[in-house]
Parts: sequence; structure tokens; C-alpha cells
Amino acid sequence: MIKKGLYTALITPFTKSGEIDEDKLRAIIEEQVNAGVAGVVPCGSTGESPTLSYEEHEKVISITVDQVKGRCEVMAGTGSNSTREAIDITRHAKQAGATCALVIVPYYNKPTQHGIYEHFKAVAEAVDFPIIIYNIKGRTGVNLETPTLVELAKLPNIIGVKEASGSIEQMMEVIKETPDDFIVLSGDDGLTMPFMAAGGDGCVSVASNIIPQRMVNFINYGLQNDFVSMREEHYKLYPMFKKLFVETNPIPVKTMMSLLGKCEDGLRLPLTYGSDKCVEEMKKLIDMYCK
Repeated sequence: MIKKGLYTALITPFTKSGEIDEDKLRAIIEEQVNAGVAGVVPCGSTGESPTLSYEEHEKVISITVDQVKGRCEVMAGTGSNSTREAIDITRHAKQAGATCALVIVPYYNKPTQHGIYEHFKAVAEAVDFPIIIYNIKGRTGVNLETPTLVELAKLPNIIGVKEASGSIEQMMEVIKETPDDFIVLSGDDGLTMPFMAAGGDGCVSVASNIIPQRMVNFINYGLQNDFVSMREEHYKLYPMFKKLFVETNPIPVKTMMSLLGKCEDGLRLPLTYGSDKCVEEMKKLIDMYCK
């Protein structure tokens, strides 16, 4: 069982020449740890994992584990649309000392529900390591249906799900149908308040790259069943939640981080730096939340 609460989906900072910026990555992680996050998530969608080489993937996870030094959870992104590759990356995350693996539903292949089940079963059986399933139809092209997830939850080392279907109805169904000790995390900042009111366990957040302490407080309201305070804070934060997706994630958040001096302005193709409109929106968010 991992901690309930706020998990930050870390960006991957690059140098001007396009390499992993280890110093900036360590500084970002340290800010997250000091804010009291439950955990950090290297090499997820926000970390531009599709464009990281295997060596870079392993490097980012290893740097994260080393910088955290056991002070919070490390939920390492290890998914792939190749089951063999997912097994290899998950095996490395375990060896590197991560707490658990975040494994996405295979993308592009569009497997059947049976194929999805067999994929996760194969990873779970190959690596004795806690696994969080990542369901995000908007990126994978296929939804992990709740009955399939319920069957996967019976496997001993599949311990939770990051639910980013975008459907609050599905999120509630997942909470209701899975075991009490199966952790269910929101993958959408903007849906986290109603999700936690329905019994969810926390959030894997993009916004917390920018405002980690405020997001920790926001999620803690939910964990304390103070939904009056959480609702008030939700509406204050909602402009950020919405505008961070004005272009494909992580373009806006990385644009904003670069404007704040926390990383260079580089993303890897096919992603590009934010448009002029995106930059202006991020400047407005900085004025609203960072001054």
C-alpha cells in the first residue's frame, strides 16, 4: 500500500542542447519534497516519456530516487505499448529503488479488454513490484473498462489505478467496485474535488509542478473530509487547472516553468514550445498564482 495524497507528475527538464538537465531536475524534486507531497512521478506523460531513450528513462528514474532519498514515494512511469518493453522498464525501476511503477494502458495498438488484462498480468508476473495502472483513453485510444480493472485488482501486486478517463461516473464506479485497500488516484486536477468527495485517494497532478504546497493543502482538505474548504480552493485553482491544458500537456506547464526560471524552454519534437497565446496565458497564471 502506498500513501494517499498528492503525487506530482514531474516534467523532464532539458538543457539548451537537449540533454537531461540533472541539476534542474534535482531542484524541482527538492521543491516537491519540501512541500510535503506524498510522492513524485518521473517519466510519465508530463515527463515526455515517449521521447526519452531507454538510457534516459533509466537515468531520470535513478536521479529521482537518489534525490528523494526515501522522503516521499517514487511512482516511476514504466509503461509501453510493448509488453516486453514495459517489463524491462519496470524491472529497472525496481532495481533503481522506486516505490512502485505507473504502467499505462498500451497505446496505439488498441488492444481488446482481454489483451489489456493479459498485458498487465504479464508485467505483474514478471516483476515482483507494486504496480499502479494508468487509464487515460485520450492518449491510448482505448478505455480500461471497470470489470477488467476489477479482475486485475485481484492480482497481488497490482495495487491501484490512476484514473484519467475524464468521466466522473467511471471514477465513482472504480471506487465502488474495487477493494477498499486498492488505491484510486485522479489523473485530472479539475475533477479531483468531486472525485475525492466520492471516496478517491488523491491525485497525480500537473499543477503541482507550479504550486506544490498549495496543491498539497488542497488534497489534504479532501483527505480530512473538509470538502467545504476543498470546494472553495477548487474554484480558486480552477483557472490554472483549465489553462494548463490550453495546448497539449506538458506544453503549457513546461512553458510556465521556463518563464519561472525552473527549466529551459525546450520540449522534444513533436512537441514544441507554447504558442504566443499559450505564453500569454501562462504569464497571466504566474500573475495569479506565483506572486
